[in-house]
Amino acid sequence: MSTLFDRWLRRAFARPDHSKTSATGPMMALYQTGRPVWTPRDYASLAKEGFQTNPIVYRAVRMIAEAAASVPLLLYDGRKELADHPLLRLMVTPNPRDSGTVLREALFGYLLVSGNAYLEAVSDSKQVRELYALRPDRMRVVPGADGWPAGYAYQVGGQSVQFDQHAAPVPQILHLTLFHPLNDHYGLSPMEAAAASIDIHNAAGGWNKALLDNAARPSGALVYAGPPGATLGAEQFERLKSELEASFQGSANAGRPLLLEGGLDWKPLSLTPKDMDFMEAKAAAARDIALAFGVPPMLLGLPGDNTYANYAEANRIFWRQTVIPLASRIADSIAHWLSPVYGAVKLQPDLDRIDALSQEREALWSRLGKADFLSVDEKREAVGYGPLHGASTGKNEP
Repeated sequence: MSTLFDRWLRRAFARPDHSKTSATGPMMALYQTGRPVWTPRDYASLAKEGFQTNPIVYRAVRMIAEAAASVPLLLYDGRKELADHPLLRLMVTPNPRDSGTVLREALFGYLLVSGNAYLEAVSDSKQVRELYALRPDRMRVVPGADGWPAGYAYQVGGQSVQFDQHAAPVPQILHLTLFHPLNDHYGLSPMEAAAASIDIHNAAGGWNKALLDNAARPSGALVYAGPPGATLGAEQFERLKSELEASFQGSANAGRPLLLEGGLDWKPLSLTPKDMDFMEAKAAAARDIALAFGVPPMLLGLPGDNTYANYAEANRIFWRQTVIPLASRIADSIAHWLSPVYGAVKLQPDLDRIDALSQEREALWSRLGKADFLSVDEKREAVGYGPLHGASTGKNEP
């Protein structure tokens, strides 16, 4: 039996039969229509403790972002390659300040650090003139009545700029996310998944720094060997403590002899192999961080990882499993976003221009060259080229 609230809910969100949208959307926006949904994590902490402080995170993000941004893009209309097109020119020179490579590198970097990345389209009534990458920590989603983003609010310096997702000719903002199982609007950063490992790695580095600051060896104990029952007075204790801090701590005082008097005896303390396990913990944490980002540890110079036969194989896996899927996904999202202006074209990476995959291409060409049962045009189609004769249906046709 339906309740009064159930009947009200059905009336409130009743739609015409021709409406095409998710039936669950209104439930997401029932209590927050028109209000910004704040990001559920601290982007500044992720950027500072991860990217700015941890060398493994820094290198992994740079490797992925630079590699993905360096891949040339191809544009297709169906199966026909478009060598000259306004969208290709826009991707090469997206705005007066940035080249296409710089813009995409920033976009990939934001996506890896935050789990979210935002592109702003600057348009006139018919064309998209410029693209800009915006900082994700300044952007907020503004849900509409259907539960999906109706706009975005960009806040900086106490000021806010509102972006309308119903603007013509295209929505003003493209919001790119990495999959998050518990959030309707924001993505999940690899740094969040690797947060515990990042903390362990940073703590191990802090431990090593503390050892260097304390003469690069574990501390010891000053034992007072005076008459039975005698102890140091408060004034003697404070004087001894201040002298030790001033004269014997820090890397500049490493190895300096300690002059003892008044029955004091120095008893150095050593670390057992069990106590030194933190070094292995640091290496394991580094491998977990590399795993979260999809970078083979061998490429990051991490010791003790012999999973790959050689560096070239690790590099090929890096491109195949991490860089190419990410670059393809972003290129496809951009083409779909701008399709109201440029039509149903397909933007995708040019895999033939990736040096790390050259051996794969050579092996493919060799196998096709020996396939006598295939025609020349069938062989060309198998490697992505158009036929020698007939309709123009592939790339790089004469």
